Amino acid sequence: MDKNDLIVVTGAGGFIGGHLLADLRSQGYRRLRGVDIKPLDVWFQSFPDVDNQVADLKELAACRAAAKEASYVFNFACDMGGMGFIETHKAECMLSVLINTHMLMAAREVGAKRFFYSSSACVYAAGKQLDEHVTALRESDAYPAMPEDGYGWEKLFSERMCRHFTEDFALTTRVVRFHNVYGPWGTFDGGREKAPAAICRKVLRAKDSGVHEIEIWGDGHQTRSFMYIDDALHGVKAVMMSDSILDPINLGSAELVSINQLVDIVEEIAGLKLKRSYNLAAPKGVRGRNSDNTLIRSHLGWEPSTRLKDGLAKTYAWIHDMQTGGRDFARFVRP
Repeated sequence: MDKNDLIVVTGAGGFIGGHLLADLRSQGYRRLRGVDIKPLDVWFQSFPDVDNQVADLKELAACRAAAKEASYVFNFACDMGGMGFIETHKAECMLSVLINTHMLMAAREVGAKRFFYSSSACVYAAGKQLDEHVTALRESDAYPAMPEDGYGWEKLFSERMCRHFTEDFALTTRVVRFHNVYGPWGTFDGGREKAPAAICRKVLRAKDSGVHEIEIWGDGHQTRSFMYIDDALHGVKAVMMSDSILDPINLGSAELVSINQLVDIVEEIAGLKLKRSYNLAAPKGVRGRNSDNTLIRSHLGWEPSTRLKDGLAKTYAWIHDMQTGGRDFARFVRP
């Protein structure tokens, strides 16, 4: 990407989008536009020298305004959250199909050079994820299709839209399937947070309150991999500019842990042990999920490598600062 290219990041008020804008600014890109439906004062990160737009990207007119003169579009905008959200808001998650559809149309109209779509490991067939001792998921495991209901179906459909816009309209598209991205400057409370942030918050509150107990959703044996935000950003940029990655590709850590092990790590960081109770009625998702990184290694000679305990230490410290420093984490404007 040339420093003079206009780069558009949708979902800019969210976790990954905000981090990507911060990263691009640090590299000297100055023609940046961030778009999000949330009011600017509740974006996780915002920057005074970025063209910040507040708009509902389910509307085609808003997408056309967002994409005006764009050379590159990174589409992270969608209605989503952790398992507690996507299992109870399936229709809302599926309405995000309007965002990617309209952003593709707008990017094509302005002649954008490349279009990036953030998909999810939730596209993978449920029958491949029934055991906590899961075989890592390969890209081909998305078909025959039986993705996560609601959110996963929307992601899989939008992947196909990207493919056909490339085939029919020559719009170069790149798609990654994220596996549980975590880190600072993201949601850790309110119902949309994912497991690493939720566990950090629960352990911190148990430590501060003196009530050394924690509730875990499910039986704690379900397994996942978790990718630190710095690895996610490196992967996003590398996949976007790759000339060999033409199909959806995994972007996730291959370090598989159970939820119990995730709690163990955060307890070690906090320096305490908690009494655990298990809420078997809570949303818990598939039994096991991990990323097979064979394909991304073959294309990039790289895969996410930040150790979970290292990324969690940084995330825990940030959430601690937000909870104890008397600051509103959603109202930061970074210089």
